[in-house]
Amino acid sequence: MYRPRSAAGSKNVVGKRVIELRKRDKLSQRALADRLQLLGMDIDKNVITRIETGKRFVTDFEIQAFASIFDISYEFLLDGVETVHEET
Repeated sequence: MYRPRSAAGSKNVVGKRVIELRKRDKLSQRALADRLQLLGMDIDKNVITRIETGKRFVTDFEIQAFASIFDISYEFLLDGVETVHEET
């Protein structure tokens, strides 16, 4: 079975941004895991470590939860660019 990975072997593109955002908000891995658990995610500190080091795939539900906790867009997590949507 094919397992998509980056050229460097990472299993996700959000891990490095999760580290940056977690540090920006002065959260430990455990504190972030606690917040994710309050949103119904079955994530502990070890899972956060694996996400941040690129050793674990990240689901769309988890991306939604990260975006909610850090108050950012999905696009920023995926592409590193914050998109501003204009209202019409």
